[in-house]
Amino acid sequence: MLKPLADRVVVKLVENEETTKSGIVLPGNAKEKPQVAEIVAVGPGGNVEGKEITMHVRVGDKVVCSKYAGTEVKYEGLEYTILRQNDILAIVE
Repeated sequence: MLKPLADRVVVKLVENEETTKSGIVLPGNAKEKPQVAEIVAVGPGGNVEGKEITMHVRVGDKVVCSKYAGTEVKYEGLEYTILRQNDILAIVE
Protein backbone atom coordinates (compact mmCIF):
# COMPACT_ATOMS: atom_id res chain seq x y z
CA MET A 1 0.00 0.00 0.00
CA LEU A 2 1.11 3.56 -0.63
CA LYS A 3 1.98 5.41 2.61
CA PRO A 4 2.05 9.20 2.16
CA LEU A 5 4.54 11.37 4.01
CA ALA A 6 4.01 14.66 5.87
CA ASP A 7 0.85 16.54 4.79
CA ARG A 8 0.14 14.40 1.73
CA VAL A 9 -2.85 12.17 1.05
CA VAL A 10 -3.44 9.40 -1.48
CA VAL A 11 -6.77 9.56 -3.29
CA LYS A 12 -8.55 7.43 -5.85
CA LEU A 13 -10.61 9.47 -8.28
CA VAL A 14 -14.32 8.71 -8.51
CA GLU A 15 -15.38 8.23 -12.13
CA ASN A 16 -17.79 10.74 -13.66
CA GLU A 17 -20.86 9.45 -15.43
CA GLU A 18 -20.46 9.21 -19.18
CA THR A 19 -24.04 10.40 -19.77
CA THR A 20 -25.34 13.89 -18.99
CA LYS A 21 -28.56 14.42 -17.01
CA SER A 22 -30.42 15.02 -20.27
CA GLY A 23 -29.23 11.65 -21.63
CA ILE A 24 -26.43 12.83 -23.92
CA VAL A 25 -23.51 10.40 -23.98
CA LEU A 26 -20.15 12.19 -23.83
CA PRO A 27 -17.17 10.87 -25.80
CA GLY A 28 -14.00 10.23 -23.78
CA ASN A 29 -12.28 13.43 -24.89
CA ALA A 30 -15.25 15.63 -23.88
CA LYS A 31 -15.30 14.50 -20.26
CA GLU A 32 -13.68 16.71 -17.65
CA LYS A 33 -11.17 15.31 -15.23
CA PRO A 34 -13.16 14.20 -12.17
CA GLN A 35 -12.71 16.33 -9.08
CA VAL A 36 -14.33 14.04 -6.51
CA ALA A 37 -12.02 11.48 -4.96
CA GLU A 38 -11.97 9.02 -2.07
CA ILE A 39 -9.07 9.17 0.37
CA VAL A 40 -7.25 5.84 0.66
CA ALA A 41 -4.28 6.93 2.83
CA VAL A 42 -3.36 9.96 4.95
CA GLY A 43 0.09 11.17 5.98
CA PRO A 44 0.91 11.93 9.63
CA GLY A 45 1.06 15.73 9.31
CA GLY A 46 3.40 17.28 11.86
CA ASN A 47 6.08 19.87 11.19
CA VAL A 48 6.10 20.58 7.44
CA GLU A 49 8.41 23.29 6.13
CA GLY A 50 8.50 24.98 9.56
CA LYS A 51 4.71 24.93 10.09
CA GLU A 52 2.75 22.59 12.33
CA ILE A 53 0.19 20.76 10.14
CA THR A 54 -2.82 18.94 11.56
CA MET A 55 -4.52 16.51 9.20
CA HIS A 56 -8.27 17.22 8.88
CA VAL A 57 -9.16 14.34 6.56
CA ARG A 58 -9.24 10.60 7.11
CA VAL A 59 -9.32 7.41 5.08
CA GLY A 60 -12.72 6.90 3.45
CA ASP A 61 -13.60 10.60 3.20
CA LYS A 62 -14.91 11.72 -0.18
CA VAL A 63 -13.33 15.04 -1.10
CA VAL A 64 -13.29 17.65 -3.84
CA CYS A 65 -9.76 18.36 -5.10
CA SER A 66 -8.23 21.06 -7.25
CA LYS A 67 -8.54 19.91 -10.88
CA TYR A 68 -4.87 19.56 -11.73
CA ALA A 69 -3.36 19.11 -8.27
CA GLY A 70 -1.08 16.31 -7.24
CA THR A 71 0.91 13.61 -8.94
CA GLU A 72 -0.77 10.68 -10.65
CA VAL A 73 0.77 7.29 -9.91
CA LYS A 74 -0.03 3.73 -10.89
CA TYR A 75 0.36 1.13 -8.14
CA GLU A 76 -0.55 -2.56 -8.45
CA GLY A 77 -2.56 -1.83 -11.59
CA LEU A 78 -4.67 0.95 -10.05
CA GLU A 79 -4.38 4.70 -10.58
CA TYR A 80 -4.03 7.05 -7.61
CA THR A 81 -3.21 10.71 -7.07
CA ILE A 82 -0.90 11.90 -4.30
CA LEU A 83 -1.55 15.48 -3.25
CA ARG A 84 -1.11 17.84 -0.33
CA GLN A 85 -3.94 18.35 2.12
CA ASN A 86 -4.18 22.02 1.09
CA ASP A 87 -5.10 20.91 -2.47
CA ILE A 88 -8.34 19.48 -1.03
CA LEU A 89 -11.11 22.05 -1.36
CA ALA A 90 -13.92 20.34 0.58
CA ILE A 91 -15.11 17.15 2.23
CA VAL A 92 -18.29 15.73 0.68
CA GLU A 93 -20.80 14.77 3.38
